[in-house]
Amino acid sequence: MRLAKRLIVTLCLGVAVTAFGQGQYVRVPMHLKSAKTFYVTGRVAGSRANDFMVDTGSSYTTINEHTLVELRTQGDTRYVRDLIAVLANGQEIVVPIYWVSSFEVGGVCTLQNIEVAVFPSRTRQILGLNTLSKASPFQFSVNPPELKLSNCQTAGPGQAQLADRPS
Repeated sequence: MRLAKRLIVTLCLGVAVTAFGQGQYVRVPMHLKSAKTFYVTGRVAGSRANDFMVDTGSSYTTINEHTLVELRTQGDTRYVRDLIAVLANGQEIVVPIYWVSSFEVGGVCTLQNIEVAVFPSRTRQILGLNTLSKASPFQFSVNPPELKLSNCQTAGPGQAQLADRPS
């Protein structure tokens, strides 16, 4: 009888862990811009919302100097180190890396403790793999254009569009 109870408890725990581990994705719509690039709305540590190009070929999420100035006034960032960045055209430049407390993707997925590379002037901002990896597993879909992200802190019930994770 004791063995049967242990077996039932073990099976129940196994089912609960499996169901919890599968969880759900948060859907973040993307919008298409010129040159067949996809963008999402992003907000770095409470700054103004901006468009971020989704780039799975970029190691780091990047912000521009104007966003950094805004973040510095809020005191929610700190310098970490310099990094030599290799651009798509092969050019190498030195960029500062900053820690930011959070990155909100699409208004529905907040990720904590992100490092961002800061590029000069008003350059395009990029949602890169270091941030996307915090939301892994994730899916990038072209049709419909959306990201499906995991491990998000959501703003509240009913604000996130949830989708079942495929088995």
